[in-house]
Amino acid sequence: MQVRTGTAPSGEIGIHYEDMGDPGDPAVVLIMGLGAQMIFWRTGFCEKLINQGLRVIRFDNRDVGLSGKLPGHHSGAPLLPRMARSFVGLASPAAYTLEDMADDAAALLDHLDIDRAHVVGASMGGMIAQVFGARHHARTRSLGVIFSSNNQAALPPPGPQQLLAVLGKPAGSDRDAIVDNAVRVTKIIGSPGFPRPDDVIRAEAVEGYDRSYYPAGVGRQFAAILGSGSLRRYNRQTTAPTVVIHGKADKLMRPSGGRAIARAIPGARLVLFDGMGHELPEPLWDDIVGELETTFAQAM
Repeated sequence: MQVRTGTAPSGEIGIHYEDMGDPGDPAVVLIMGLGAQMIFWRTGFCEKLINQGLRVIRFDNRDVGLSGKLPGHHSGAPLLPRMARSFVGLASPAAYTLEDMADDAAALLDHLDIDRAHVVGASMGGMIAQVFGARHHARTRSLGVIFSSNNQAALPPPGPQQLLAVLGKPAGSDRDAIVDNAVRVTKIIGSPGFPRPDDVIRAEAVEGYDRSYYPAGVGRQFAAILGSGSLRRYNRQTTAPTVVIHGKADKLMRPSGGRAIARAIPGARLVLFDGMGHELPEPLWDDIVGELETTFAQAM
């Protein structure tokens, strides 16, 4: 498998990426979620897309992984009032927004001389993808939104255990404590229908820590979500073929979020998987890739 790496300029920061497969094949851009590095799009998952005749590009969002960081940028506003505003669909002050993060993806396409791409996002990445699909509609062949939300008013909130797990801090600052916390969070938000061995989860947590541990970026990315308000205005502008994929067992980003997106985007197709939580379980990779490929094939 051909893998090309680099850093694309986007304003004051650089966006680190991997570009895999044949450069002559149609491109699919994979956008990961809150605090998640691009390696959460597992290589085996990417290979399945490449085997479908696609050029696969995964990248680290700003403030995470090997992409540029923005220290010193913060909203200055307390968290709980911002979360309350988000629940009713309102935006709050933020250092940057999902719009800025969507523009990072557009800058990456510019850097790679790609005019149009299939755009697939998971969780916060699915929010970025929704913004991209409207803000850069001429560059969007098709849209895939996985376990995400459009943050419209009055959607059911995350499960308290899941939300506290994601927003909580490790018991210590050393490597072992941070890895232990990552394992705990993964098990809380994961897929009850597709449990994974603890040693596999731990190995992935170690990989993520050793590649880049930067918790300050998670707070700023969360502020970007709260700073963007409801995305329904973007959903209404979306014209690309769209599939919305969600796990029925996801308690962090409840299936109601996926249903809201599918209702708001004209012609969007909703696919729900039993037993799937807030992750991409390997036993479902073929099914998920198949659903994406069905939507890719609808693109002009």
